[in-house]
Amino acid sequence: MRNKRIFITGGTGFFGCWLLESFSCMNRQLNLNAQATVLTRDPSAFAMKCPHLAADPALVFLAGDVRDFSFPEGEFHYVIHAATEASARQAAEKPLDMLTTIIDGTARVLHFAQTHGTRKLLLTSSGAVYGKQPASLTHVPEDYLGGPDPLDPASVYAEGKRISEQMCALQSMHSSIEIKIARCFAFVGPHLPLDTHFAIGNFIGDVLAGRPIRINGDGTPKRSYLYASDLAIWLWTMLFRAPHLTAVMLGRPMI
Repeated sequence: MRNKRIFITGGTGFFGCWLLESFSCMNRQLNLNAQATVLTRDPSAFAMKCPHLAADPALVFLAGDVRDFSFPEGEFHYVIHAATEASARQAAEKPLDMLTTIIDGTARVLHFAQTHGTRKLLLTSSGAVYGKQPASLTHVPEDYLGGPDPLDPASVYAEGKRISEQMCALQSMHSSIEIKIARCFAFVGPHLPLDTHFAIGNFIGDVLAGRPIRINGDGTPKRSYLYASDLAIWLWTMLFRAPHLTAVMLGRPMI
């Protein structure tokens, strides 16, 4: 990253905050003289949320929507596409908006990378692309070919991620960009919303508010969480070192 520029979408969400925190820290400590341009819908809201990052001169915030943002000028050696719509409420109330945001956003980012000298691009996909885990499988391998039900409206997020991965594969047929695919699972740490559909966030929010911890399921599912600092380390590692167009699971192994 020394003297290089990186473009990051979704840079003000949960993943994005950890990417920016780690970028800012390493940029200072290693004197990299790197610069990150961060796409966000509302730079002023992020400045109130994370004023120390908003004040970092190595971070440039670009206001816009991932579906139609204006391209910043210059060469960007690296791109991380982490912008997504993962809201359970939106999936239930406006599923087509969720799908078009994921697909059109990926198309816009791929076009940007192709026209701005990008060498490596990381797509944050999701473990949701595997669909429902069969009872016969204790662990889902990367080469598992199962998938979500395309006729189930609840599969909109998973199908959007599957299409995004396919778009990356098609782009690679006409491009020299190294494309990395991170299929992300479950994470926990600061910046995680405590009032949305993330189970562990809701549990933490209940405890902090002194409420009974609410469990919507029957208590039998198991989930293993990766801490957010490890998430950031592996996202950067994948960007620089992961093999081209090979899906890699990112999460904590189930014990």
